[in-house]
Amino acid sequence: MRSVLHTIIGVVVALTALQAATAATVIDQMGRSINVPYDPRRVVALAPSITEIVFALGCEDRLVGATRFSNFPPAAKRLPQVGSYVHLDLERIVALAPDLCIAVKDGNPKAVIQRLEALQIPVYAVNPVNLRAVGDTILEVGQLLNARQPAERLVAEMNARIEAVKARVAGSDRRPRVFFQIGISPIVSVGSQTFIHELIIIAGGTNVATGPVVYPRFSREETFALAPEILIITSMDRDESFLKAKAEWQQWPEIPAVRDQRLHLVDSDLFDRASPRLVDGLELLAELIHPQLAQAAP
Repeated sequence: MRSVLHTIIGVVVALTALQAATAATVIDQMGRSINVPYDPRRVVALAPSITEIVFALGCEDRLVGATRFSNFPPAAKRLPQVGSYVHLDLERIVALAPDLCIAVKDGNPKAVIQRLEALQIPVYAVNPVNLRAVGDTILEVGQLLNARQPAERLVAEMNARIEAVKARVAGSDRRPRVFFQIGISPIVSVGSQTFIHELIIIAGGTNVATGPVVYPRFSREETFALAPEILIITSMDRDESFLKAKAEWQQWPEIPAVRDQRLHLVDSDLFDRASPRLVDGLELLAELIHPQLAQAAP
């Protein structure tokens, strides 16, 4: 196995040397100088969000590898897998002979990125921390893949949809109290420095778990005390935990959200991936928080 890997490494290094003459130096979102081919054709996406962005730009023909949970669009599931984004498989990545890897700061192990760079495989890192930064990331990936115009159109469409949500919820003088549960056992919610918090605020709600802790934990009694008017449950778990958690909350009608039947299950992929689908999540939240405005919309 080791000799095979050494052979692959030799091929990759040789190809990289040939590409060097047609590379441009760019600065990624971590402030690093990266030599990137002018027209990368073998791209490995090191997170599901990156896979979604590349597909949304119509550049999926350039993808030669993606991470384990890259499941959208469905065609992404047919790509060769290189481990999960937090447990990357270095040998699999190298074997795909990429001319560009696109990484995320939050999750990708730094040691693997450094090994790839030592093998002269360019790694462009992004770190989108809010909706605006997601748009910037899309534009940058579009620039890397010679898809600047599709990227600009996509970001303009996303911004228009965001503004439409803002205009719609501006018609209400109430900001219902929202508890967004992302962990089942223990109960985990979202603090102020998260995508979900930003989506709740834009969608016209109040995040009752706001605060400096990114993913605060709560006992059931502490959740009762927050008196959420809307309780939304999501998880990366794909078994029956969703339904079980909902059934458990329904036993407590003294919680306003349960009493008023405003207990909802949602797909976590719409809320925890820095991809264009965050806007889908925003629109869904706006409907759940202000259903009367959604019904009144043309």
